[in-house]
Amino acid sequence: MKLLPQLVRFVLPVLVLFSCAASFAASSPDRTQFGSDIHVQAGEKTADVTCINCSVYVRGQVSGDVTAIHGNIVLESGGAVAGDITAVWGNIRTESRTQNAGDLTAVAGSVHRDPQSTSAGDVTALEGTKWLLAIIVPPIIFVGGVIALIIWLVQRNRTGAPAPVYVQPGGQPSTRI
Repeated sequence: MKLLPQLVRFVLPVLVLFSCAASFAASSPDRTQFGSDIHVQAGEKTADVTCINCSVYVRGQVSGDVTAIHGNIVLESGGAVAGDITAVWGNIRTESRTQNAGDLTAVAGSVHRDPQSTSAGDVTALEGTKWLLAIIVPPIIFVGGVIALIIWLVQRNRTGAPAPVYVQPGGQPSTRI
């Protein structure tokens, strides 16, 4: 009988926590996709937009940042972004009558801006895959070095001490004690 009150004491707070988290997630207009393009239609409003291995097309309003990894970002006519626009291994294109209050950054890609589009922030384009390699390769080498060091330390400590040598009366060495 003591199990039921303990179970209720544990389960009830967990259920309350999950219900609060679910209601908070339902009110959050952030959009995240993996492998499927995101379209923010005209008249639609959203917060941060994140797309991995896909592209983002903005015709509506984004109050946060727009990020695409291995995909393009297109700010279509009439679209507005209040935050930064970042594309890693992809291109950024802004059409006429678009507004961006943040920075435009393309790593291993390019930025194409229409002369009639406005951008309040900096525009940076690190074109070519060499930038992507310069960002990814050093951490991989560092992590590989740490792993090699750990393996070396384990192997060094794994070798045991040599067996003691016992010299029998008469001068013959033996490993038997």
